[in-house]
Amino acid sequence: MNLTLKIWRQKNADDKGQLVDYKVTDISEHMSFLEMMDVLNEQLINKGEEPVAFDHDCREGICGMCSMYINGEAHGPDRGITTCQLHMRSFKDGDTIHIEPFRATAFPVIKDLVVDRTAFDRIQQSGGYISVNTSGNTQDANATPISKIDADKAMDAATCIGCGACVATCKNSSAMLFVGAKVSQYALLPQGQVEATERVLNMVQQMDDEGFGNCTNTGACEVECPKGISLENIARMNREFLKASL
Repeated sequence: MNLTLKIWRQKNADDKGQLVDYKVTDISEHMSFLEMMDVLNEQLINKGEEPVAFDHDCREGICGMCSMYINGEAHGPDRGITTCQLHMRSFKDGDTIHIEPFRATAFPVIKDLVVDRTAFDRIQQSGGYISVNTSGNTQDANATPISKIDADKAMDAATCIGCGACVATCKNSSAMLFVGAKVSQYALLPQGQVEATERVLNMVQQMDDEGFGNCTNTGACEVECPKGISLENIARMNREFLKASL
């Protein structure tokens, strides 16, 4: 395939930035999107030009680092995948592909397609820890009965990889799906009940302090989430927050 790439280039957070056109040729449909970006960068390096900066690590859909906004969609046109799992067979020969960083006030651009998502780290850190009984009478974790329904919902919430697609695709740049997943993960389990009140209040406060917008229930976040995190986690977080506030 021969493709035209319109890629956002930005030297740093203070630079205005712009879309720059690049041509790539002989791209195999079996390549992943990041492999195609590697081909482009190799060409740029061979020409003595600055390669395009983008985040990646595991390339297995686990770490959530490979966050790109492709043709107006977080992680690209496919559903239930991250950018590294997107393959070039999703595009056609001659296509023009727009590639931009995730856009949100709380995700400032570091360089090109790399954004600073440490706001998510600070939200998680504000949630604190889970108390563990170390009195000498500690029970095994599997000795605490948990219904399968709750266990399954907690595990579903725990699949969130913190990629930020929910924020990027939300018209309000809301992080409520992410925070809802992290709150739900512990709210559903007895081990999370000790600090439940403090946890949800602190995490919601930190989310607001970071500058994320509020949720208006458009559902775009769930659609674009590579792990299919359900909107019901936002509803659960709201219930936990109201209960804690009272």
